[in-house]
Amino acid sequence: MNYDLQAHLNEVYAKFPEAKHMPIIGITTNHSDVDATLREVYYEQIVKAGGTPILLPPIADKDVILNSLEHIDGLLLTGGGDINPLWIGEEPSTQLHNINAKRDLAELMITQLAFNRQIPIMGICRGVQTMAIALGGEVQQDIYEDYLVKEVSSEEKPKKAKPTITLYAATIKHSQDADKGEATHSVAILEGSVLHSIYKADKIFVNSFHHQAVKNPGKRFKVSAMAPDGVIEAIESAEYKPLLGVQWHPEWMKEEGGKLFSWLVKQADNFYAAKQLHKRILTLDTHCDTPMFFPQGVHFEQRDPRILYDLHKMTEGRQDAVSMVAYLPQPKLGETFSSKIDIDGLKKHNPDLLEQLNHVTPFSYTNLIFDKIEQIVRQNSKYLSIARTPSDLYEDKRKGRKSIVLAIENGLALEGKLENVKHFAQRGVSYITLCHNGDNDICDSARGSNMHGGVSKFGEEVIREMNKYGIMVDLSHGGEKSFYDALDISTKPIVCSHSNSKALCNVARNLTDDQMRALATKGGVAHITLYHGFLHTPSEATILHAIDHLEHAIKIMGIDHVGIGTDFDGDGTVCGLADASEMINFTLHLLQRKYSERDIEKIWGGNWLRVMAQVQQR
Repeated sequence: MNYDLQAHLNEVYAKFPEAKHMPIIGITTNHSDVDATLREVYYEQIVKAGGTPILLPPIADKDVILNSLEHIDGLLLTGGGDINPLWIGEEPSTQLHNINAKRDLAELMITQLAFNRQIPIMGICRGVQTMAIALGGEVQQDIYEDYLVKEVSSEEKPKKAKPTITLYAATIKHSQDADKGEATHSVAILEGSVLHSIYKADKIFVNSFHHQAVKNPGKRFKVSAMAPDGVIEAIESAEYKPLLGVQWHPEWMKEEGGKLFSWLVKQADNFYAAKQLHKRILTLDTHCDTPMFFPQGVHFEQRDPRILYDLHKMTEGRQDAVSMVAYLPQPKLGETFSSKIDIDGLKKHNPDLLEQLNHVTPFSYTNLIFDKIEQIVRQNSKYLSIARTPSDLYEDKRKGRKSIVLAIENGLALEGKLENVKHFAQRGVSYITLCHNGDNDICDSARGSNMHGGVSKFGEEVIREMNKYGIMVDLSHGGEKSFYDALDISTKPIVCSHSNSKALCNVARNLTDDQMRALATKGGVAHITLYHGFLHTPSEATILHAIDHLEHAIKIMGIDHVGIGTDFDGDGTVCGLADASEMINFTLHLLQRKYSERDIEKIWGGNWLRVMAQVQQR
């Protein structure tokens, strides 16, 4: 040992930068008497895998937890004593061992909050049980006691199927007397799992120190390994997220165990890269329907489960901005507009507007939605702003505010009056989707009856007026003839704020390859959307289907004409990209596919802002 401090410091100062980047892994600690403790093998494995270990004491203080999460790139939930069964609504079994009350709340909170932020998580023994309990699964208090598992065979999947009840209990020893690094039983790994990709084997041998296990992983996880007696030995994300939990103790198993720590550090490094990218670029989602819920008492400043966009979810997903539309359903012949909206709900939550709501029209309803958005922004002005131009969006990002961009879905809002285009331009509306699911007085819908044979005479005037006042013409929902008519009429590029590829999903709402080419030729953009029926039928769509549609659009139009418009709160949501908190997952997938920062910036709104600036230029 060299006891010359300066000599050690000279090694640090000999080059620049002084150290290579190593992602920060937060490690939960045990608690004994008055000490927070941790076996050294945990942090030694993290260092060997290329990570920087940071120890997290069991403190159930929300500010401490949230500030800790801001500084870590991955989370390791370590082993230890039992979790109090009261957390899962159960009374203690006679076989329950020692619980560690100091850890329970702190670790359950940090797991849920890390999950909300898409932080990679690995759980070991107690840690995998913590993951299950925090995220909707169940834990068996003692695996040597019989427990019931409901099963439905693959042949019985239809709704009529009755689940079979199977009695399970551990039949092999899961608490070894051998050395901690000695393997004492096998586990079978499911093919196609993340765990299988790590070990590249159907079976591995592991150590074992547990008497509890995951009973039911819940909907967010799937089983990826089992012991010969049927005990669940590993779970991983069912939502394409970096979440992995194992029941054995890989920290003691040297190189074989190190493979799991290498996986966690790699995922943390990917997450760090995505976070840094989101700091540098502006991320804009060009379509959501969240405002339709605003008049009904939702809380944008809270993490409100009724909506997919709020300040919490935008912050968790590191999302900068979103175009929020005033959505107007299209009445059918003989229907009134007021019959298509929730008037009773509006009256209940807005008693001050009773007089207005007795005579609601498309125009007044649209203005009511914008009034509510402006009210929400005023109440949260330190964190939220309405952006009307690309410059506003960049200024909000510099000042650390989230941005809402106003838009209208369905030109019905104009009520057939050309002067209302100017009115909405003065309110800051960035685009108007010319129609929705049904023909209106402007144009025919993709799901309409071909009333006009494309864009109507009034529609031509509307498009020209929108060009004049700097409002983008949006042809999502428009019929194919309406689309081509609008391209011919508009002197500015047009947009499709939330439309997918007809070649990949043959529905009327999607764009043909020819439409995409024509749109790109005129300088416009088309943004893929997350409604499963426009992504993949008949089964449910996932984030991977959304990426497929994006890459098809890039192949047809080029990287300068694509983006994302989620349609969150308008039925847009898919596995892996379910709400605004998960938006950074989109970036992670783009980085995994080796898209450059410049291209990701274009996809995340750069292309849209180019068109927005062109349309607003007078």
